[in-house]
Amino acid sequence: MSQPTTDLPQLDNKKTKNAIEGVFEKYQIFKNTLIELREATVTASYQDRPSGPTNVTSDSTADTAIFNVFEPEHRRQFCNNVEQAVNQLFPKYKEIIQLKYLGDDMPTDYTVYNFKMEHPISKDTYAKLRRKAFQNLAYSFDAFGIINIQSLVDTKRANIRTSSLE
Repeated sequence: MSQPTTDLPQLDNKKTKNAIEGVFEKYQIFKNTLIELREATVTASYQDRPSGPTNVTSDSTADTAIFNVFEPEHRRQFCNNVEQAVNQLFPKYKEIIQLKYLGDDMPTDYTVYNFKMEHPISKDTYAKLRRKAFQNLAYSFDAFGIINIQSLVDTKRANIRTSSLE
């Protein structure tokens, strides 16, 4: 009698690293840049349109108001989701991610594992811990809808696993 398997899909390390670092880059942009609020135009603008109805209506004032309300909220929610996912990590993973990606400066890996960490670690240990942190973050970011986990699945390992189960 076999037990049901609840294995999580194996993620491709390179794809996962690129996706997670992309999320952190977007986080830094959202966190460190101010959004310029738009103003509604009150002067009419004329556009050359072909004769006949275009079936397009526009309300620049409403579009501006929607952008001014939703864009800052979208950025704030994104940053909160990233911070919440990082805060759920194990303490060592969390320390690495916060020092490397969530600070004001973007230090090199060497600086992080040798000088910034409370207890310095070796390069190999740092790489292993960061890789595991990225794996955990990928699942958390998928739950928040930030990334799609299916795009990170290692297809070679998935094919080997399914063929060995048959």
